Amino acid sequence: MTRFFMAGTNLGGGTAIIRGRDAEHVRVLRLKPGEDIVICDGHGTDYYCRMVRVGDGESEAEILRSEPSKSEPTVRTTILAGLPKGERADFLVQKCTEAGAAEIVFFSCTRCVAKAQNIENKLTRWNRIAEEAAKQSGRGVIPQVSYLSDYGEVLNRAVHTDMGLFLYETGDRVPLRAAIESRPGARSAAIITGPEGGFEPFEAELARHAGLNICAMGPRILRCETAPVVALTALMYATWNL
Repeated sequence: MTRFFMAGTNLGGGTAIIRGRDAEHVRVLRLKPGEDIVICDGHGTDYYCRMVRVGDGESEAEILRSEPSKSEPTVRTTILAGLPKGERADFLVQKCTEAGAAEIVFFSCTRCVAKAQNIENKLTRWNRIAEEAAKQSGRGVIPQVSYLSDYGEVLNRAVHTDMGLFLYETGDRVPLRAAIESRPGARSAAIITGPEGGFEPFEAELARHAGLNICAMGPRILRCETAPVVALTALMYATWNL
C-alpha cells in the first residue's frame, strides 16, 4: 500500500488533503479515487485512507481509521557518526533509517577526512534520503539528520540516553552484546561510531570518562558506513525489535 508522510495540520475532520510533492507523487503513481493509501503524521500514527479526489496540485482522501504505527522500535536510538566522505554518508542514512534509527547525527572529530563544507545542502539531501527510506520501509517517523561540530556535545547527547555505546577497535572494551544486555528495559540509546580513520585514543578516553560503554564488535574492522548499521541491527535484535 502506498505510504505518505504528512503534517498533522493536513489531517482533520475525517479528510486528508494532499499537496506539494505528495500530490505530484499521487499523479506519478496514477492513483485513482477508490484506491487505499496510508498516511503517517511523522509522529508514529498511521492513517488508513481511501482516495476520493485526484487533482493536478491537490488531492483528497477519506480517513477510514487511525492507529499507532506498528513499525517503530521500543528503543529510541540515535546514531552519532563521524562525518564520512561522499556516498558513504548516503548509504549510512538510508540503511540506518531502514533498520530503525530515530535520529542520525554526523559530527566532526580529529581523523575526519570529510569536511563540513556546504553542510546545509548535504543535510537537505540526507533528510530527503531518510524520508524516502522511511516510506519504503514502512516507518512511523522520519529520522531527523543533523550535524554537530562539537565533539563534547556528541558525548553529552549519548550520556543522556539509557544506553550509550561507543564503538572502538582497540584497548579495554566490552563486547557489544554484553553492553546491550547490561541495560535491560532501556527506552533510549546512542551508538557512536568513528569516521574512515577511526578515533584518536584521547577521544575514546573522553568517552570512557563520560561513562559510555566502550564496545567491541568482534575481531573484524568494519567500514565507517557499515559499523553503525551492524551495531543498530544488533541492538534491534537484542531488544526484541527484530
